[in-house]
Formats: sequence, structure tokens, C-alpha cells
Amino acid sequence: MRVFHIEPDRFTELSELPEALPERGFLWVGYGRRVFEVGEPALQQALTRWGCGNIVDLHVSDLINNQLPSHFDYTSWYDMLVFRRLAAAPGSQDLFVDDEHGTLASAQRALRAIDTSPVGFAVFDRVLVTVHPTDCQVREFFAQKLDRLTEGRDKSARGSARLPASPADLMLRMVNHMVDSYLELRRLLTRQLGTLQRVLLDQNSEFNDWPLLLESRDALHRLEDTCEDQRSAIQEWIDALDEWPTDGDPHVTRERELLRVRSRDVLEHVERVLTHVRRLESSAESAVQMHFSALGHRTNSIMRTLTVLTAIFLPLNLITGIFGMNFDAMPLIHNGGGFWDAAMLMLAVAAGLWFIFRRKRYLTNR
Repeated sequence: MRVFHIEPDRFTELSELPEALPERGFLWVGYGRRVFEVGEPALQQALTRWGCGNIVDLHVSDLINNQLPSHFDYTSWYDMLVFRRLAAAPGSQDLFVDDEHGTLASAQRALRAIDTSPVGFAVFDRVLVTVHPTDCQVREFFAQKLDRLTEGRDKSARGSARLPASPADLMLRMVNHMVDSYLELRRLLTRQLGTLQRVLLDQNSEFNDWPLLLESRDALHRLEDTCEDQRSAIQEWIDALDEWPTDGDPHVTRERELLRVRSRDVLEHVERVLTHVRRLESSAESAVQMHFSALGHRTNSIMRTLTVLTAIFLPLNLITGIFGMNFDAMPLIHNGGGFWDAAMLMLAVAAGLWFIFRRKRYLTNR
């Protein structure tokens, strides 16, 4: 567990849960999933002490559930968002190497190595509670980023070079970071799916790794389902945000409008991820269809060649069958040059048929 006090111009990490809420700013309490499961009673007591209200038991179960899809729910005193991240699993970075000569197995392992563990957010007015999976780098990344913003050392954060103004603002920044982490992986995933296409369309190799291909397609289907759940959760958050009261305060109205802008930006990023996943899925389907089309074209070429050869040798078999009849009085049978006459006849018939088939383009692909 890590506790942070965030003010408009200051970012401080606390050693434990404070007795009361600070006068300015808000608190961010970040838990690992197992630590949250063990320390949930202490957090509930602190929330009661701060006058925030407890987290509902069903929402506690959702926050500790590692298989829960992305979704949004709310109460009158807090909002809850569960968002499944899309990132490379710990220790799997070596699968996403920049390799021009990958294999189908490496593409399938790369898809399997995408971690979709959920991150939970409980958004109070002045408290943000986050529940992260084990080895999740989102909490540590934002702890370091906000510390750099406080000290003015983060030169790369141009438009967002200020500390979050509210728990909802911080939550949206974290969600946006999780979505963008997938956008960084899309080039490598595209390369791995390109490897799959090259293997399927390679006519010099016999493709027989259908179980791996089916598992890769299933992984893309799961990614699509995850992205659709993400989009639905963010859309529900935006709908709920529009219903928040403003009390006519211009400052509150401005903050709510900034939250709407950031929420729409997150939704647009999720849409981009969903579009890219569907494009990868379509590419995999197209590669399979092109594989069968190329296989059918190759089969047709082989059958055409065999058919032409059969058509050429069929008259020759007819001629040899005629001269093989058991009759004594036949032309060329008792002639000393009969064999050569028959051979020249068969050669002429074969050459004539070959010329005809050539004119009709039976022997060419053009």
C-alpha cells in the first residue's frame, strides 16, 4: 500500500493512512490486489473516519476479482471503474523483438503475452482508491511522474504538466496511460501478424500449425471483447459525469468540462485500439482465405498440367492399341518401315495437340 497527498502545487507520499483528510488537495491510496484484500477493513475504517462513506461489499468483491471485465458502477457517494489493461506481461518483452524472420509460434506467444489484468478505481470526492494487479507498473509510473511534475523535472509532459486537480482527473490519466501502453505495442503485434501471413502464403512450405493459428485467432477475439468492455465502461463513466451537479459554480463547471474533455480523449484512444485489434483480426482472416485461395490455385495448376498430359497421350495410346490388335492383314504390319511411320504419326499427333493447347493457353498461367 502506498498513500499520496496531492495538492495543486505539491505531491507528498505519506507513511500511513492519516487520521483526517488534509485541508487542501486529495488523497490517492494505491493497493496491490492481495494487499487490498487483507487491508480492506482498515481502509473502510479510514473512509468512515474521513466522512467519505464505505465501499459497498459487492464493489469490494469486484475490486479483488482478477477475472472481472471492464465495467462502471456508481453510488451516491463514489463511482467505481474497473478497467482491464492491455500491456506486455512481466518477463515477456523478449517475445516482442524486432525480428524480420519470426515464426507462427512466436506470433502466437506474443499474443498470449498481452496482460489484460483489471485495475480498479473507487473515486470519491477527495479520495482515490486504486487496486492494481501484482507487478503492475502503473502505480509506480504515476508516483514517479507526479513527483517529477512537482519538482519541474518532467520536460516531456507539455499539455499535462500540472498535478491532477481531482481524484477523477488522476483516474482518467491512469486509464489513458493504460490504453496508450497498448498503442505502443501495436507495431510489434502487427509485425507478428505479418509473420503469420508470410507463413500462410509461403508456397514452398507445408503449413500444418492449425492449432496455433486457431489459438492466435481466439486471442484476437479476446482482445476485441476486452476493448469493447473498455469502451462501454468509459461511455458509462461519461454519461454519469454529465449528471454530476455543478451548483452553478464557474470553477466547478470548468473542472467538469475538463474532465469531459479528458474522458472523450480516453474514449477516442480506446476506439483506436479497438479499430486496430479488429484490423489485426481481419488481416488474420484474410491471410487464411488467401492461403486457401493460393492452395486452390496451386491444385488447379497441377490438375491442368495432368489433364493436358493425359489429353496428349490418350491419342498415342489409341494408336498403339490399334496396332496391337491380333489381325494379320493390317496396314504397315508387314512393312519394314512401318514402325517408323507409326512413330512419326504419334509424334505428329502429340506435336499438333501441344500446339493447339498452347494456342488455347492451356499450358500457361498468363
